[in-house]
Amino acid sequence: MSSLDPASRRAVLGLLATASLAAACGGDQAPPERPGAVPVSVVTLAPQTVTLTRELPGRTHAFLVAEVRPQVDGIVKQRLYTEGATVRAGQPLYQLDDATYRAEYASAKAALARAEATLNTARLTARRSADLVAINAVSKQEDESAIAALQQAEADVAAAEAALQRAGVILGYARITSPITGRIGKSSVTQGALVTANQAAPLATVQQLDPVYVDLAQSSAEFLELRKGISAGRIEGASDLPVKIVLEDGTQHAEDGKLAFSDVTVDPGTGSVALRVVVPNPQNVLLPGMYVRALVGSGVRENALLVPQQGIARDPKGNTTAMVVAQDGTAELRPVRVSWAIGDKWLVEEGLAAGDKVIVAGLQKIQPGAPVEAVEAGAAPPDTQPAATPTPTP
Repeated sequence: MSSLDPASRRAVLGLLATASLAAACGGDQAPPERPGAVPVSVVTLAPQTVTLTRELPGRTHAFLVAEVRPQVDGIVKQRLYTEGATVRAGQPLYQLDDATYRAEYASAKAALARAEATLNTARLTARRSADLVAINAVSKQEDESAIAALQQAEADVAAAEAALQRAGVILGYARITSPITGRIGKSSVTQGALVTANQAAPLATVQQLDPVYVDLAQSSAEFLELRKGISAGRIEGASDLPVKIVLEDGTQHAEDGKLAFSDVTVDPGTGSVALRVVVPNPQNVLLPGMYVRALVGSGVRENALLVPQQGIARDPKGNTTAMVVAQDGTAELRPVRVSWAIGDKWLVEEGLAAGDKVIVAGLQKIQPGAPVEAVEAGAAPPDTQPAATPTPTP
């Protein structure tokens, strides 16, 4: 540099000084900061009283079913009802040609009148014989014969009365009536058809549709689990809880049902226990044979912990875990055990306690041990935008 003129020497020294300053500044640069806590949504568990329910499939059945059949032979003279209408118990449904049965009834009535006339004669004869035998006007044998004739006449009257009653019953069978109150279906015969007593094919079927039965099937494993919970005191049995009925289109039936009974036999083919529910059906919305779902209350659990289903994860083996916020503010993976599904929540059996903060949102952004910033679900999320860097004043 000794050969350079003074101006060039000053320029070179300035460049060297600038490079040294830049190198010094680059060597003092701070390392990048660690990322801050990740905001997540949590639900704080609190004990509560819940009703344990199960959604079970089922079919509806009529409360009463009566198949109408004739009890005497005859020709159908007239049908006395409208198909599909509601009929009352004892309401006439069919009228058979009853000319023969009326004649038999009249003959039985005449036979009774003849027997009663014979009885009157025998009663008078026995009375006179009793008076005559008292004065020895007739023999004792004749008096005994008169008494025997009176007793035979009384028996003949009783037999004639029974025959008349039987003829009246048969005549009444010619008018076929409804055995129950309910909705009647279509008729299998028309006017002029010949029907026989106790035939295999019914003339019509009457069904009582208010209330109706809903037959359900519950897994025997669930049944045993519930029994164990009741025996252990974790669950209070409640057989009088209302049963909600959900129709095929997803709507809920207006009337709640009541559990009528639980069968004591397990079906070996399906491994299930039969339950029967009685459901009011004033509008005849439920028809026999419909597929429905029933929300059956099985018991009441005190001090239960419910965790949202999105806060529970399952591995390929079926084990369940939950991510909770630890005391030091980091995410902690904890194994848990859940049992009943209640709405959109799981009932916790093991692994969690009251006051635990279960992470339900932001799980994809964290790992166990990562620092988190917990925000109660439903609250306003924290401001995660970086603060604006102030511009230095020149």
